[in-house]
Amino acid sequence: MKHEKDYEGKRVLVVGMARSGVAAAQLLVKHGAKVVVNDSKTGEELGEAVAPLMSLPVEWALGRPAADCLDGIDVLVISPGIPDTAPFVEEARRRGVSVTGELELAYRLSPGEMVAVTGTNGKTTTVSLLGEIFRNAGRVTHVVGNIGYPYSAAGLTSRADDMLVCEVSSFQMETADAFHPRAAALLNITEDHLNRHGTMEAYTAMKMRVFRSQTAEDVAVFNADDPALAPLIGQVKAQVMLFSRQRKVASGAYVEDGQVMLAWKGAVKPVCRVDEIYIPGPHNLENALAAACVAAAMGVPAPVIRHTLKTFQGVEHRIEFVRELDGVRYVNDSKGTNVDSTIKAIQTMDRPTAIILGGYDKHCDFTPMVKEMLRSPMIREAMLIGVTADQIEKTCRENGYNAVHRAESLSDAVNQCRALAREGWNILLSPACASFDMFADYEERGRVFKDIVRGLK
Repeated sequence: MKHEKDYEGKRVLVVGMARSGVAAAQLLVKHGAKVVVNDSKTGEELGEAVAPLMSLPVEWALGRPAADCLDGIDVLVISPGIPDTAPFVEEARRRGVSVTGELELAYRLSPGEMVAVTGTNGKTTTVSLLGEIFRNAGRVTHVVGNIGYPYSAAGLTSRADDMLVCEVSSFQMETADAFHPRAAALLNITEDHLNRHGTMEAYTAMKMRVFRSQTAEDVAVFNADDPALAPLIGQVKAQVMLFSRQRKVASGAYVEDGQVMLAWKGAVKPVCRVDEIYIPGPHNLENALAAACVAAAMGVPAPVIRHTLKTFQGVEHRIEFVRELDGVRYVNDSKGTNVDSTIKAIQTMDRPTAIILGGYDKHCDFTPMVKEMLRSPMIREAMLIGVTADQIEKTCRENGYNAVHRAESLSDAVNQCRALAREGWNILLSPACASFDMFADYEERGRVFKDIVRGLK
């Protein structure tokens, strides 16, 4: 049930003027709210970021603490970067101010059918693939959410028969309430963001909120190969579809004799051969199976799914080939922002590889990644950068992986790797960490890496 009239005439404070906050303010103005925009940065510091709001009737409260802006506010909208336990958020609740996040707000105010994908890894590839499947099925499609294009931005133009494919992070789920996808997929759960959520139980509970508003009319998709998900499947009210690389499932997508099969509503159909899926690696096979489930649940025919799996070329910053120079291939996996994501990149390497690791500390254990580096015959050298370099080096040496080097910067890391690599090697950026110690986000880190690599003579 959408709530388009919820914000008309209300005084709404939007805190955080990054992409999602700016889009939320635009959408609120469109729906008749009296919008106050706030950020700890000044207008001068924000610069072009707030340009879309310049011509709108918003009240400006920039360069001030959010706590100073709560007088007379009916609704507080926070961006995903702000924990819902922040002191000013708790103060707003004490004053009886309704608190919501950009994702929830956008869901309430944006026309269109919506499906969602969450999980620790694979979200961006899966939503991008789904977006392509729905477009190939003839739907006007918006791929939104944690992927970097705010749901609110799509809500400015979306129509009732459009399809919205939403990538959902655990941060966004903290403030999700009515959020209700027709089909939702949980790809996997591994340790991540414990600096924010504290425990794996709290993190898992946030991921499971994606199914909370679903009914028996909806579809919940789970990875049957992830043991962490098995105890969660019984908690949903929706119809369950499973996907598996390893075994046959009664309802969902699986692999049999090298063929992707789709079992749904009593019919079993072949989709395509595994070796016809364009994007490489076992993790991408899982992403393809998950996307096939969601697409089938929404009525997309198998031939459309087949065509898309055979032609979709993947997403920027995820095991992305950049260039080959002197017989060495450079691969950008800046989206490898946690241990499990980097393990998946390591498993995809089919040539000797020098890997660049390190970045911002999210309080994760690097042991499973180092053990994968030891198991893989391909990871020959590790180049460490960033805040976590000491921690990763310590974990490497404790586990007997000693081909470890240190670099001062990403540019230094690339140049040192180039000196180590021989013809027939890969140089892989897959940091297993967030980028905030050195870059604005993983996209900037990936772009800088590509610029460095393209500039090599």
